[in-house]
Amino acid sequence: MQTDNRLLDDLARVAGSAMGAAGGVKGEFETILRRQFERILDGLDMVSRDEFDAVKEIAAKAREEQEALTARVEQLEKALEAEDSKD
Repeated sequence: MQTDNRLLDDLARVAGSAMGAAGGVKGEFETILRRQFERILDGLDMVSRDEFDAVKEIAAKAREEQEALTARVEQLEKALEAEDSKD
């Protein structure tokens, strides 16, 4: 009976060591994969989130101004048509 327990203890130690090694390999693989992705992303011509948000804000403001100018032009055209119809 004592040998069975010792055998089970040895098996548990071996399994524990294998799991520890697998965990180490997993961590190393994740590190390598992260470095590869960083290298690939660095090679791409991408903007930062801050730059994107700044340009998005500028575009929204330009759109608002364009819509306001369009409304003003329409208003001026109507006034001009009304002035022409009086003559």
